[in-house]
Amino acid sequence: MRQGPLTSLKIVEFAGIGPGPFCGMLLSDLGADVVRIDRKGGRGGAPSDVTARGRRSVALDLKSPAAVEACLKLMDEADAILEGFRPGVMERLGLGPEVALKRNPRLVYGRMTGWGQTGPYARAAGHDMNYIAITGALAAIGTEDKPVPPLNLVGDFGGGALYLAFGLLAGVVHARQSGQGQVIDCAMSDGAASLMAMFYGFKASGMWKDGERRANMLDGGAHFYDTYQCADGRWISIGSIEPQFYALLLEKTGITDPDFQRQHDRAAWPQLREKLAAVIATKTQAQWTEIMAGTDVCFAPVLTLEEAPKHPHNAARQTFVEVAGVTQPAPAPRFSATPGVIQGPPPRIGAHDREALSDWGFTAGDIEALAKAGALDLETVS
Repeated sequence: MRQGPLTSLKIVEFAGIGPGPFCGMLLSDLGADVVRIDRKGGRGGAPSDVTARGRRSVALDLKSPAAVEACLKLMDEADAILEGFRPGVMERLGLGPEVALKRNPRLVYGRMTGWGQTGPYARAAGHDMNYIAITGALAAIGTEDKPVPPLNLVGDFGGGALYLAFGLLAGVVHARQSGQGQVIDCAMSDGAASLMAMFYGFKASGMWKDGERRANMLDGGAHFYDTYQCADGRWISIGSIEPQFYALLLEKTGITDPDFQRQHDRAAWPQLREKLAAVIATKTQAQWTEIMAGTDVCFAPVLTLEEAPKHPHNAARQTFVEVAGVTQPAPAPRFSATPGVIQGPPPRIGAHDREALSDWGFTAGDIEALAKAGALDLETVS
């Protein structure tokens, strides 16, 4: 039984990689009935495929006209769909928005790409790093020597999946009020640019040195907002921006050097960082955690993926859970009246052919006809 604030939502997800599955996971975690269209004969369902959790899988051969019609019938019943193919692929399959919206005018048609549906790069291949490179984000992240990709958090997941989920839900609200669906053109490059709003404001106000890294307050340039290595080789993070937090940092570290009163003097930052680094290097991560954790220094130890779920704060909030033997993040955010939940482990490809199609209005005869037409594997229709 699904639970969460989105239990009235029916979503068709066309299987893909990266931000598409993550968006589907977010919607499923909050209760949406997400049916994922997988490639017939494909492999999947490993418990470690965390972003595939909570969906039902229908495996179809989209080269089959019967399978295409089955997809359109699912889209007829859906509130929204999400797909992450290059521009034009869904149209070539006969599943583009013009066809789908003509049949279901209230459908919200979500399209996830790196560059968007239009523009000079629209049909070019790319990955997260490329998408954020043209927004100014990548140039601002890294060491003095070079930009460093921030995992694929900024483009794929932040600028992509989260913006698509936001766009789909906004579209559904509008469709339920007006009966009018629409297409959501979600480009990771657009989303990453949107995430940079504050920094473009900093640049306009003269607060940001453009084109430089570790030269600004939030990019590791300031000694009071950086990571530091401890005596045991481990790391801690310090973000003592506000004056009262900075004063507490000096107190907790025992620093009395008057040079540290020049907190916002950019010319002093490199020297102060070296001095603070020398102090931090005198104690282990555990010792600094004992001294600073839970205080207003704005401190946290830098933890590995193995360590993070065991941290007392994460454990107390059950930020991580175990599903099918795999430790993974719990649903977020949290709702007081309609809490989300992981609806199930990653499904085997085609595991829900009969069940999901039946729930979405297909008769037993319809399903058998799809199998006979080769659109479904007979083994998955047992």
